Amino acid sequence: MHEDTGIPFCHPLELWGGVECSFTRVEHGIVDQQSLLGHDQRPEDLDRFARLGLKALRFPILWERHSTEEAWAATAARLQRLRDLGIRPIAGLVHHGSGPTGLGLLDPEFPARLATFASEVARRFPWIDAYTPINEPLTTARFAGLYGLWHPFGRSTACFGQIFINECEGIRRAMAAIRRIVPHAQLVQTEDIGRTYSTPLLAYQATLENERRFLTFDTLSGRLVPASVGWDYLLRHGVKRAALASFLEDPCPPDVYGVNYYVTSERFLDHRLDRYPPECHGGNERHAYADITAVRVRAEGIEGHEFILREVWERYRGPMALTEVQLACTREEQMRWTLEAWDACRRLRQEGVDLRAMTAWALLGSYDWDSLLVERSHHYENGAFDVRGPAPRETAVGKVLAALAGGQRPQHPVLSSAGWWRRDIRLEYPPVSSAGPSLKRRGEIRETNVPPLLILGAQGTLARAFERVCRLRGIPAICLGRASLDLCDGQAVARTVKELAPWAAINTSGYVRVDDAEDDHVACHAINVRGASHLAASCAEFGIPLVSFSSDLVFGGEKGSAYVESDATCALNIYGRSKIEMESRVQRLHPETLIIRTSAFFGPWDEANFVHFILRRLSEGGELAVASDLVVSPTYVPDLVHATLDLLIDGERGIWHVANGGSVTWADLALRAAELAGLPTDALVPVPSETFGFRAQRPRYSALASERGQLLRSWEDALERFFEELESSPVRTR
Repeated sequence: MHEDTGIPFCHPLELWGGVECSFTRVEHGIVDQQSLLGHDQRPEDLDRFARLGLKALRFPILWERHSTEEAWAATAARLQRLRDLGIRPIAGLVHHGSGPTGLGLLDPEFPARLATFASEVARRFPWIDAYTPINEPLTTARFAGLYGLWHPFGRSTACFGQIFINECEGIRRAMAAIRRIVPHAQLVQTEDIGRTYSTPLLAYQATLENERRFLTFDTLSGRLVPASVGWDYLLRHGVKRAALASFLEDPCPPDVYGVNYYVTSERFLDHRLDRYPPECHGGNERHAYADITAVRVRAEGIEGHEFILREVWERYRGPMALTEVQLACTREEQMRWTLEAWDACRRLRQEGVDLRAMTAWALLGSYDWDSLLVERSHHYENGAFDVRGPAPRETAVGKVLAALAGGQRPQHPVLSSAGWWRRDIRLEYPPVSSAGPSLKRRGEIRETNVPPLLILGAQGTLARAFERVCRLRGIPAICLGRASLDLCDGQAVARTVKELAPWAAINTSGYVRVDDAEDDHVACHAINVRGASHLAASCAEFGIPLVSFSSDLVFGGEKGSAYVESDATCALNIYGRSKIEMESRVQRLHPETLIIRTSAFFGPWDEANFVHFILRRLSEGGELAVASDLVVSPTYVPDLVHATLDLLIDGERGIWHVANGGSVTWADLALRAAELAGLPTDALVPVPSETFGFRAQRPRYSALASERGQLLRSWEDALERFFEELESSPVRTR
């Protein structure tokens, strides 16, 4: 039976989709998301989207990208494929952009020239019946005209006002031009709609911002009347009275009010600047204040999708869609956010709200939105697909979307917990209560008695990190050490797995003393091979997904460049050979096992790693010899744990290389760590590895890369974050 029954509409709630497609001029150049994501080179992405069950796709026909017939032909081919797939395109013409080179959002010619482009789109594709000429005009005007982040980099209220009215005029003219060719064409107008709360002193500013958020919809629909808050606000910001009055005489109301809502869309204003870091500080002509994401400080939390959508409905009483649903976070949190949004839409429809669809935004993820596109850090955020491999890989978010589109309730144990925005961990600052709506928020109560994640190897660095991260991510887990369960006892393993009935198991236990293994190969084999095999057999018997860890030491180092998953193994020592045998046996016993090969741990949460050793020894004084001829891929433990959990939740199997990007010698890693710590580097003495008299031979070059997808950022970036984490929660060094 379809999940969306009993609603007062003929058709079920639709799933729409979108590809992050910002084409934005910033100080370091142009940010073209379609190019960064590789979408412009992969027409087959449309077939991937169709398999999710999309009914419509926010499809970019961006003005800046259509200056040649070749570009038009590529778009025509994709649109034809959409028609074949039965997916309705909603054509987007400008997405945080400012028009072709030589034009800008302040240019008086912008509206007329956009209309000319819109007319050309309609002439070429007269069957397209839905348009978003400009995405989020108010948001774009703020970022480009008020905050100076995007072209034309304005930092004045006059610049903001002129950009905003130019965009609204552009939308109106574009739709008029389109409707001369396609009279029934619909305007699906999008805008980020949030809410602002404040301390009592700043209530006037919160009131203003809570009106300002509706400026796009009010202006286009002819609802912005003289003497209203929005009317006076725009007049004060340099918009001509005649320009505003023209929308009263000739409005261009949206046919669908598209609400974009993010966890950061609700804000809190606080005049007590000392409570917050400088980057949050701002103000107006009357007061300085901090502008903080409300979820991080407001005691009541955020109101969420349902409340915001209801506000829009009560104001406009017109057809609506939730046009962007995306969360930059870990996999289960993305799933929880998606499900909470879908449930909010269904509840509103049951109340009689004309809510047509929920849109899975950023289907392919996005780059550098953590810096609002102004930094080139190549920071990737996942979507329904992960594009970091040879082809986009469907994530668990995609599976949730497909289930919802098919009328099914997604089933996964990680969905039993509320999202982080509903838990106490959301608070980063002393909580502040604020006056505001008191909608009973949904999605906070979850099932109890859910199966746990089983973590083996309780006393080890990796197990403790998994336990810590699971608490952070709201994933119930049980962590067992050797005293509780000896993996070499096959019967005990089978009994424990059956009794605990975990939804998955992660085996971090192992014999890790590489040199000792040369003289103690029996114990090494027992723990690394036999114990792992017992666990694999039991997990296979009960249908439980398993994660097992391997090592870069399965390779011999002769390749001279980074090893990928398909490279032949050839270990130089007993430890490495035990890991090769473990991989073979575990895969044979439980083919669904996810095997993670990784390398050279370092992390902030305990001292049992190379970087902490270097820092401690340099602090004590004296020379320190470090190997200069062994090349590795240092792996930041928090990154490793998060990526492994994401892969597990995605249902991945087989061998994955998960290590931070790049390679470095131990000596150069020590040097960089010392530099970041501000410690003297002249005490570091690079020496050949033979100097140490290792009993176990090491490969000269054991760096790891992945042909399946490079999931972790560079080791240099990770090392910087290591020190940032130490500053916020220092680990005591002896």
